Amino acid sequence: MTARSTWATTAVQPDHPDAVLLLREYMTEMVVRYHRRPARPGEVDAALAEMPSDDLTAPSGLLLLAHLGDDLAGCAGLRWQPGWAELTRVFIRPGQRGAGGGAALLAAVEERARAAGADRIRLDTRHDLVEARALYARHGYAEIPAYSRGPYAEHWFEKRLHA
Repeated sequence: MTARSTWATTAVQPDHPDAVLLLREYMTEMVVRYHRRPARPGEVDAALAEMPSDDLTAPSGLLLLAHLGDDLAGCAGLRWQPGWAELTRVFIRPGQRGAGGGAALLAAVEERARAAGADRIRLDTRHDLVEARALYARHGYAEIPAYSRGPYAEHWFEKRLHA
């Protein structure tokens, strides 16, 4: 990676090999952080089955992969709702964190959501994901009352999109 490396995003199908790899890395980190221990055999597969990403494709959503230069670096997904979009699966690989990838992914999903006619993006996240919550707050996402239910939804955010 050179100092001139830039972030780029591309929409892919959730079953694309790079997407499968990143979604597994994302879910592994979610399992490890939630339980505060290494993932047990089968635990990541069970989590992937419990919270599938196969709807992150047209017409129900999209999945973006992020590259830093030539390196596969992260992902983010959107699920389309009437008039708005739900952000999910935001992940930057540990080796690329701190290089602006979160901001690049948020800018890319916001652009895609605006182009699709969404007036806002919402998301839910867990209490232990403090870095994610800080990222959202830095980029104009405000905490809102709960709009969803789920075993891992503890904080809810929204950002209004302007044309």
